[in-house]
Amino acid sequence: MINFTTFLDFKILFLISIFIFFLFFFKGRKKLKYLTHERNTLLQEKEATIGFVQNVGEVFADSENIEMDILLERVLHYAVRTCKASSGAIYLINDENDLIARSISGVFPPLFEVDDILIKNSSNISEDLKKVIYSKKLSNESLIGECVVHGKSLLIEDAEMDVRIPQLPIEFLRIRSLLIIPMRFGNDVIGIMILTNRTGNTRFTLSDLNLAQALAGQASVPIHYADLQEALEQKRQLDRDMQIARQIQNSLLPQSLPEIAEIDLAAFSHPALDIGGDYYDVIEIDDKHIGMVIADVSGKGIGGALMMAVCRSVIQAQAKNEYDPSSMLISLNDILSPNLAENMFISMLYMVLNTETHLLSYARAGHEPPIIFHRDTQKIDREEIDGIAIGLVDKSTFTSIIETKNIQLRSGDLVVTYTDGITEAMNDKGEEWSVNKLLEYISKNNQNSATELLEQIENKVLEFAGNIPQYDDMTMLAMNIK
Repeated sequence: MINFTTFLDFKILFLISIFIFFLFFFKGRKKLKYLTHERNTLLQEKEATIGFVQNVGEVFADSENIEMDILLERVLHYAVRTCKASSGAIYLINDENDLIARSISGVFPPLFEVDDILIKNSSNISEDLKKVIYSKKLSNESLIGECVVHGKSLLIEDAEMDVRIPQLPIEFLRIRSLLIIPMRFGNDVIGIMILTNRTGNTRFTLSDLNLAQALAGQASVPIHYADLQEALEQKRQLDRDMQIARQIQNSLLPQSLPEIAEIDLAAFSHPALDIGGDYYDVIEIDDKHIGMVIADVSGKGIGGALMMAVCRSVIQAQAKNEYDPSSMLISLNDILSPNLAENMFISMLYMVLNTETHLLSYARAGHEPPIIFHRDTQKIDREEIDGIAIGLVDKSTFTSIIETKNIQLRSGDLVVTYTDGITEAMNDKGEEWSVNKLLEYISKNNQNSATELLEQIENKVLEFAGNIPQYDDMTMLAMNIK
């Protein structure tokens, strides 16, 4: 027979067992519910990622014609829809390390202060804000920039309580909840995806952040390669433009030099880049005078080439019936100086030759003087008369400095002019070819024709420089009295 105490102990033990059973039952159900939620979240991320990859993959169907704007628009639209955001934006990092808005979805509120006047006077605030966002460059000091620097995502559930986030005084543009996700390629952050205001008056959660990060991670790869494709296409277009510019510039230089009795003329020009700022020309002033010019526009590339083209047009217009080189340079300075950029100038040597008497007159605007070899004395005349480059001083100062020098040439005399790309050509030891080497070579080879001499000098300079890239434009113009 079971006594009362034993029965009571059994009852207590039974109740404890029941309690433990239900405790583990409910904990198990809670754990099961949590695991089910995690599974569903992972499945959602998986399905979203697969759908995203398929969606973005359509942009790459034509791999030769990937448009970055279309890709970004599709990426952002998918992210906004999948994460149930009201709006979003993608910022990419440009070559200057600034963040530039490249795509906006929905009515996106800016994450920087906006002028109150714009808000008050705007008739279409969403469109006006979009223009402001696209034009605004963000630095590393901004909230978005901090995410780039640290490479970490940011989930702000209650953005209205965060002092780092500016708020506009318009209800539908207030930021309530926010996701900022860095977009990486390898170890580098290439941009930022921003999602604002979860729909349904709810706030973004950690699962939304995880999903957005998964999408941003998948998007980074095609965006990186689309950026490379875009840069490559820009380079191809630039190469095409440079090729056209090169053809145009070549057409501006003399296609052939005048054939004059008892006068041997030769010239060549090699730009350091595809196009350059050196210029030479031989102009028939009248039936017994020719004008010869060699010039060097400061700077290389397109800027120098454009100014060279302007310079050519002015010289050809002014050369007719102008026999005094200093007057020519003064006229050029008056016309060209107002059109020169602050850091640009033109060095120029202008010469006029009487083809009957062989009297040579020349003036220099900051350019190297001509090298004149006299056959009868076997000596070189290289007097540096006064002159200053076009565009450096005012009209009165320029006029007071420029002077003309006259030299009587005879049979066998040689005149050689050049730009400093010739004498300053450098080899792998950091040595310049120098004026002395040029003078020495002319002294030893003056018996050659002007064409042969310049060909030999050109080969010597290129041989001296070897594989060292050409630093400056190289141009020479020579004349030999037969």
